[in-house]
Amino acid sequence: MQHGPAVRRRKLGAELRALRASAGLTSGEAARLVGWHQSKVSRIETGASGVKPADVRLLLDAFGVTDADLRELLLVLAGSDEGGRGRHHWWHAYRGVLPATYRDFISLESQANEMRTLETSVVPGLLQTPEYARAVTRAAVDGLDDERLDALVEVRLARQDVLRAERPLELSAVLDEAVLRREVGGPEVMTRQLHRLLEAARLPQVCLQVLPFTAGAHVGITGPFVIFSFSSTSDLDVVVLDHLTSSLYLERKEDLEAYTEAFNILQGHALSPEDSLDYIAGLGDGA
Repeated sequence: MQHGPAVRRRKLGAELRALRASAGLTSGEAARLVGWHQSKVSRIETGASGVKPADVRLLLDAFGVTDADLRELLLVLAGSDEGGRGRHHWWHAYRGVLPATYRDFISLESQANEMRTLETSVVPGLLQTPEYARAVTRAAVDGLDDERLDALVEVRLARQDVLRAERPLELSAVLDEAVLRREVGGPEVMTRQLHRLLEAARLPQVCLQVLPFTAGAHVGITGPFVIFSFSSTSDLDVVVLDHLTSSLYLERKEDLEAYTEAFNILQGHALSPEDSLDYIAGLGDGA
């Protein structure tokens, strides 16, 4: 269990170590190829120290890695401004507003192939309307002035571009019924938000399911979570758990398997995507 930046270093190091081994090189041989001391390669591979994007390029060239998607992903994990579904790291402009763990979450979100999420309290950020996002942010972060509130809402809305990119993020979301019943921002805001969910659910890259109260106690009752998956390598998959003041990133194989199984179970207990659409539409009509 780690915070985001540490997880990224460890995952990047582990992937580079695997690529070196696949190339048939020892750490000493790899170091000689790029003109480094062997200890630098070891520190990078264990995640003990960060690595610059330029150094990652050197290693990937030395290992003969030509897979463009994999190179792009590893460079982004190293902090490169490349990638991001054709967008530079726009969130860098908000460094003074966003905590490091949130920036790291956005970075993973921008590069993931698939995102699976259980939400028990609020609509997922990628599906929020501006008014809903403002109401949720104001309630969640105490003492916000208008300028910082505006910036945080801008960030949340900018994140939604991953669903409209040339290679859109595939989003599967299970929403507890409480998400739809909780009146955030007032009746008019909720009506628009429910209509937004209906629009999003009709996108081919979005699968939205409602987990009704009648499902009773369930495996996700302890709280929401997000699973990020990457097409280039499953070794970079990660589970994210949000807390009031921070986020935790789970990277162990056992954690990933447990949360993946939990999500599959939740999908089985939830209404089908078609029935979920009808359910949300009914709430919207009655709002």
